[in-house]
Amino acid sequence: MTSAGLAGEADVVDVRVTALGDGEYRFDVTLRHSDEGWGHYVDKWDLLTPDGKLLGTRTLYHPHVDEQPFTRSLAPVRIPEGLNSVRVRAHDSVHGLGGEEIKVVIHR
Repeated sequence: MTSAGLAGEADVVDVRVTALGDGEYRFDVTLRHSDEGWGHYVDKWDLLTPDGKLLGTRTLYHPHVDEQPFTRSLAPVRIPEGLNSVRVRAHDSVHGLGGEEIKVVIHR
């Protein structure tokens, strides 16, 4: 195994949701991953419906080697009427998907 494989998969460790009004929300997502530099780092997180429909993606353009865990936001995200929960998952540049996800209840 190369050193690029030692960091493991990216985990979502916390999600905070803020209602912005008019069916739109802000998502503050905290991620944990042993970023090793440009060869292996968390490169995005996704917001999905419970059945897997993509609602939004926050792309991360650089490693966070010295900032773990770290939080990044995405807004505004429109949540369809009647949808009362979402899933948040992380992706890293080596393993792709596979770490811990969090399900979040949407309070309207």
